[in-house]
Amino acid sequence: MAQATTEGWFDGFEGRHHDVDGVRLFVRTGGRADAPPLLLVHGFPQTHAMWHRVALRLAPHFRLVLPDLRGYGDSDQPAGVADHANYSKRAMAADLAGLMRSLGHKRFLVGAHDRGARVAHRLALDHPQAVAKLALIDIAPTLDMYERTDMAFARAYYHWFFLVQPAPLPERLIGGDMRFYLHANLGGWGSGGLDHLEPRALAEYERCFCRPESVHAACEDYRASAGIDLEHDRASRAAGHKIACDLLVLWGERGVVHRLCDPLALWRAQCAGEVSGQSMPAGHFIPEQLPDATANALTEFFND
Repeated sequence: MAQATTEGWFDGFEGRHHDVDGVRLFVRTGGRADAPPLLLVHGFPQTHAMWHRVALRLAPHFRLVLPDLRGYGDSDQPAGVADHANYSKRAMAADLAGLMRSLGHKRFLVGAHDRGARVAHRLALDHPQAVAKLALIDIAPTLDMYERTDMAFARAYYHWFFLVQPAPLPERLIGGDMRFYLHANLGGWGSGGLDHLEPRALAEYERCFCRPESVHAACEDYRASAGIDLEHDRASRAAGHKIACDLLVLWGERGVVHRLCDPLALWRAQCAGEVSGQSMPAGHFIPEQLPDATANALTEFFND
């Protein structure tokens, strides 16, 4: 699988593949070797490249680990299985826990956006001893969002219902013009177009998303969220499991989460630690729209 090698891109970071329990993940690492480890997790339809500007600002303060989730970027993209378990947030969270252990980080900080934040939520539930602090960007809990679905939510997040349709329907339809579909998502959800994206980041998203195996993997990610992930979430709530560490919640004031949810109330119900957070003057893609403000909020929270 070819990887872009743009001069000056992620200066000071090493990028290579790591084998984690049979899954090959592409990971960039950088920052201060003697600083607290911070795992940054991307969302759909992106890769670790979404963190570029934020990572450069965080590098003096943290040891940074930026993976491509399974199914995304230059990481493995296995075919889905019948119950979509290999794209469950539990499986993806186990990838990240195993990766951090392999790098020598038994306990670490986590910052995550979009789908990555849903993986990070499961990581904090399944591996509470590993997550020291957690920051989630522009999501509400998956179970709450599905159970509160109404016409406004279905119209705003139609992709939650389109991508979960049985294969190969969404794969074939997206495959008719993958670049158009990618751009429609990257410019949506309150973003107002593509101007917030670095050209090199956009080129990476196009390279990584616009191929059939990537589209299938993204659909499997969403199929898992509408099925096995909900089973796991309901079981966790029935058992009284909550996020054990302190939690920072950031969301865009032009996004769907702000319009349709009360993020702080929903997350306080799912966290045993202290929950803080705020809306930010952005749409959904906050780290790329507001890299300085995002980096400052993360630095203040993780260093407190």
